[in-house]
Amino acid sequence: MSKTPIELKGSNFTLSVVHLHHPEPEVIRKALQDKIDQAPDFLKNAPVVLNVAALSSSVNWKKMQQAIIATGLRVVGVSGCKDAELKHMITRSGLPLLLEGKENKTSSIMSNLINVHPVKQLASKTRIISTPVRSGQQIYARNTDLIVTSSVSAGAELVADGNIHIYGVMRGRVLAGASGDSSSQIFCTNLIAELVSIAGEYWMMDQIPKEFFGKAIHLYLSEGALNIQILN
Repeated sequence: MSKTPIELKGSNFTLSVVHLHHPEPEVIRKALQDKIDQAPDFLKNAPVVLNVAALSSSVNWKKMQQAIIATGLRVVGVSGCKDAELKHMITRSGLPLLLEGKENKTSSIMSNLINVHPVKQLASKTRIISTPVRSGQQIYARNTDLIVTSSVSAGAELVADGNIHIYGVMRGRVLAGASGDSSSQIFCTNLIAELVSIAGEYWMMDQIPKEFFGKAIHLYLSEGALNIQILN
């Protein structure tokens, strides 16, 4: 047992970043609701960071916050604020202001489903997982590829800034190109995934063509859209 009642440790979490490009709360609410309706299992009650770089103090922040909360999203912080008065309104509303790193690289693991973050250069060393990935477990390969030589359970999540290879049954959620690299790809020997995503473009399970279920597949982006083919 620890000798102290609390312990502070660094960690990584999957957070989508919603970039707000319109000052009208109702316009934002409708746009978010449309996104949530497209992927309710993925976005319902999801924690998000709001990027307000495109907004000024002319926005009604109280109504904007209420509009976003009304969709069911859980706002955990705000980033990209450049307006001093807007910063004051945000902090007064009880939300923390989060600092983004250089070159607009946020601390979120995956690119959000509305805007894709700048591409990060990948390191050469690949992360290899040789044990089964259990439900509720999350594995993130930062700036590199990810190889799983076993199976991935439903409820598990794989995230990589590069490619993802799975030499087993692929259930759960699999997100390649998490920092925006649209050349990233997904390979697996048995597709039964809940969600697949490359550089922010995604398919939920019911969007994946049924003829590819249980097959060895190759997923990639072409002209900004997800494509899938059988591996020979």
